Amino acid sequence: MLSLEAENSTKLQAARSLQSTLENTRLHLVDCRDQFDSQQNNPESEFTQIFEGRKGLTDPAVAGVHVASQIVSTTVSVLTLAYVVLIDISFPKSFLRKLKVQYLEQKAKDQYIKTIVSDDAPNINAEDNERLRLANEQKKEALKLAKARLIEKDGDIRKLAPLVEQDFNKARTLTNEAATLASKILDARLQLTRLRQAYPHPRLTIPAANAQLDMQVAEMQRFDDELQSLNESVDQAKDKVKEGAREVERLRAERAEVEKLARAGKDEVEDGRVVGLYDWLTASLALHRALYSLQSFHSASENELRLTYLVPKSPSPSVQPMQIRIILLFVPNTRQLADAQIEGLADDCGDVVGAHVQANDVPGLIAAVLARARSDLQ
Repeated sequence: MLSLEAENSTKLQAARSLQSTLENTRLHLVDCRDQFDSQQNNPESEFTQIFEGRKGLTDPAVAGVHVASQIVSTTVSVLTLAYVVLIDISFPKSFLRKLKVQYLEQKAKDQYIKTIVSDDAPNINAEDNERLRLANEQKKEALKLAKARLIEKDGDIRKLAPLVEQDFNKARTLTNEAATLASKILDARLQLTRLRQAYPHPRLTIPAANAQLDMQVAEMQRFDDELQSLNESVDQAKDKVKEGAREVERLRAERAEVEKLARAGKDEVEDGRVVGLYDWLTASLALHRALYSLQSFHSASENELRLTYLVPKSPSPSVQPMQIRIILLFVPNTRQLADAQIEGLADDCGDVVGAHVQANDVPGLIAAVLARARSDLQ
């Protein structure tokens, strides 16, 4: 509503401005009318001979030239005024079209009046009318054909417009895709140029790259095997460390007990050599166990001693050793070997046991049994 009121107020102001401009402008048409009347009132003028005694009236044929000149001057004046007004105020095109139609209408009326009242009227007969009618019919037929072609063209445009729009959209899509692909191709070329600058000749060929890839795959497989073996070694080392830790804890407990017994014996025995002899005996036993792979020894009774040895099957630490148990039976209250039992060997060792029992050779029996076990493992 506010915009409509503003538009109406703007048009009203333009109309008022045009009215004030027309009132303040002196037109040539009024001056020409005054001049014409003054010429008619002049008795010396040549036009007084044909005047009928009333102002402003004369023969159109006589005054045709003067009227034409006045029309031209009036037209120029009106166009000049319209141009001057249009400089300050912008009129809509509809107003100018109406002004043109009115001007043409007035001009046609003037020509018609001149033709009717003129003494030399044009000779118009039936042939001229027939000729004009035929020309009008031909123009009408041409107009109908033009209208039909225009309607057909309009129908074709309406039918083809959606197809053209589809083709246009498809072309635009293809154009965008082509631009995108061109950009990607340019980026790929730039990247290829950078790679060529970063890696100059000689470059690897496809067969050389495949061969190098095969070598790398084989090397990675070998490294994988080595890593697996190292992981197994690490696991075994961890197990050994755990066993060693348990053995250290056991030895610490034994050491604490031995130190306790040693302190008690030192208090009971006055001889100071007992502690040294005990340490020597303990070290000797540990050395003997390490040399002969003695795992444990147990005295079941006064005349029975049970020895357990672990004989390794191979130098590899992953292979479990073979366990050999030797049970020594002695004559009661003596050091005479009465019998021996061997467990863990596949072969019978009765001859070896009999020979060493007769000779009462305990160390020889143990060495022979261990040697037999090592020979069986080989």
